[in-house]
Amino acid sequence: MQTSNKILDDISKLMSNAMGVAQGAKTEAETAMKSMMDRWLADRNFVSRDEFDAVKAMAAKAREENEALKARIEALEAGKPAGKGK
Repeated sequence: MQTSNKILDDISKLMSNAMGVAQGAKTEAETAMKSMMDRWLADRNFVSRDEFDAVKAMAAKAREENEALKARIEALEAGKPAGKGK
């Protein structure tokens, strides 16, 4: 029985070590993949979420201003007699 326990203890230690190695390999693979993705994205000149949101807000403001100017022009044109001006 003593030999059986020794074998089981050795197997248990071996499995524990294998789990530690697997966890380390997983962490290393994740780090390498993140680094590779960061380089790939940087090479393609993608914008960050903050930059995208800022440009999106500017575009929305420009669109609102454009609509206000369009309404103002239409109101001014509605007040002109037909055939005058452009």
